[in-house]
Amino acid sequence: MMGSQTQSQLHVVDFTDATMKPGTDAWLSACTLVRSALEDNGCFVARYDSIGKDLCDSVVSAIEQLFSLPLETKRQKTCDKPFHGYLGQVSWIPLFESLGIDDPLTLQGCQKFTHIMWPQGNHRFCESINEYAKLLAELDHMAKRMVFESYGVDIKGCERMIKSSDYLLRCIKYRTPEMDEKDTGLDSHTDLTIVSIVHQLNHLNGLEIKLKDEEWIGVDASSSLFVVMAGDALNVWSNGRIRPCEHRVTMNAKKTRYSMGLFSFSGDKNMQIPDELVNEQHPLLYKPIFDHYDYLRFYDKEKIKEPYSRIKAYCGISALY
Repeated sequence: MMGSQTQSQLHVVDFTDATMKPGTDAWLSACTLVRSALEDNGCFVARYDSIGKDLCDSVVSAIEQLFSLPLETKRQKTCDKPFHGYLGQVSWIPLFESLGIDDPLTLQGCQKFTHIMWPQGNHRFCESINEYAKLLAELDHMAKRMVFESYGVDIKGCERMIKSSDYLLRCIKYRTPEMDEKDTGLDSHTDLTIVSIVHQLNHLNGLEIKLKDEEWIGVDASSSLFVVMAGDALNVWSNGRIRPCEHRVTMNAKKTRYSMGLFSFSGDKNMQIPDELVNEQHPLLYKPIFDHYDYLRFYDKEKIKEPYSRIKAYCGISALY
């Protein structure tokens, strides 16, 4: 049974522990766990209870409303950045449909998106989405801080990374397969992000992670379980130590499945590999400065599917010669 082994094979970090504050023993042991999880499998499962059932329910209701809008409304341009708008109606992943909300941590970002979708306004959608995104971002910030601390990298660098991070909240819908369709919700891939936080919203499993031993394992859906994944950019930042998380979605539920992803990108054109992560055992693998949006444009043009190949092609040291 996929999913039943989640707790034993994926590292679970308990953010509900009230004693886990920076500097405490509980925090330091969690930092070590986060690092080994990201180095092993590119992800960890966060037990995080700041987002209650009522907010989860209102977010599900909000995205049901969103996806019931006409296709021409959903396809409207909401952002100039690559891969930030509507994705759907794709022949090889027909079950998948997704809309991105740019700058969701600000009320203005949510209002801008809401106004495009509902020119007459939709106050409840806007408020629920903004509150939800801000609470997810708190988890994103803690995860990043733990990564920096576990490697002994100056915490000021973490503050800079968080301050310069651009966020995208992606609302995702998977419809049930029809008689002659495969159950592929989303093909195996890694994200182009720094960090992605994925939440299976309406208690339907489907997300699967590829472990370092090549085995695929399902993740249990729960309102309090969030999968924190390393994207390609965190692999670059860590000088290759952290694995980008390879994942896919299998749609075997009998009703529509919803999930959310909070994706972070570096708004700083010069995201740098910290000096602390380069030494004799870990020689510099990548050009020391990384332009995240240029990487997205590179992927859009070159369409290299295999993550390590595309990272190396974009910024590998060998590409300098």
